[in-house]
Amino acid sequence: MENQPGTAFALVVVGMCGSGKSSVAAHLKAQGWPVVRFGEVTMRELQRRGLPVSEANERRVREELRARHGMDAYAQMLLPGIREHLARGPLVLDGLYSWSEYKYLLAHLKERLVVLAVTAPRPLRYARLAARPERPLSQEEALSRDIAEIETLEKGGPIAMADYTIVNTGALEALEAAVDALIAALGTASLAFPETAG
Repeated sequence: MENQPGTAFALVVVGMCGSGKSSVAAHLKAQGWPVVRFGEVTMRELQRRGLPVSEANERRVREELRARHGMDAYAQMLLPGIREHLARGPLVLDGLYSWSEYKYLLAHLKERLVVLAVTAPRPLRYARLAARPERPLSQEEALSRDIAEIETLEKGGPIAMADYTIVNTGALEALEAAVDALIAALGTASLAFPETAG
C-alpha cells in the first residue's frame, strides 16, 4: 500500500495478546501520535456497569457488546473520533480485533487505513503475558483468551490482511527501531502533530 507523504492516515496496530501492540502504540504516542484504543470502549463499559477489571469481565463485555450491536460495534462507536483526529493528522488505532471492524473501517476510511500486524511466537507471547505487571495471565488464561478472540471475535482476519508485519522477538529497542523504519518509509516522519495529541 502506498501513502503520499503528508497524507493523514490511521495506522491500525493488530496482533494477538502479548505480541507488542501496546508497545508500538506507546512508542508512537511518545512521538506525538494520537492513540485511540479500542479497549477503552470495554473499560468504559466495565466502569458503567460497576464491574471490576478482570480478564473474565473484559471478555464478557466485549462479547456482549458485539452480540448486541454487531461484530463491527467498536469501529462504529469510534469512527467519529477517528475522523476528528484524521482532520488534524495521522493517528494510531490500538486493539482492532474483528474482521467486521476491519471491513467497516476499510469501507469508511478507504486508502486512509494502514494495517500493521505485530507478531511473536506463542510461547514468547505467553511468557510476556505472565510477566506483565498489570493484569498478568497464566498460560491457561492466555490460551483461553487466544481461542476466544479467534473463534468469537474474528481476530485472525485483520492480522492475515495486514499491509505490513513486524516480527517482535527481540528487545523493545529493536521493535521501536522497526516501527521508526516503517514510519519513515510511509513518509510521515517529519509530520507536525498538534500540541493536544494524546
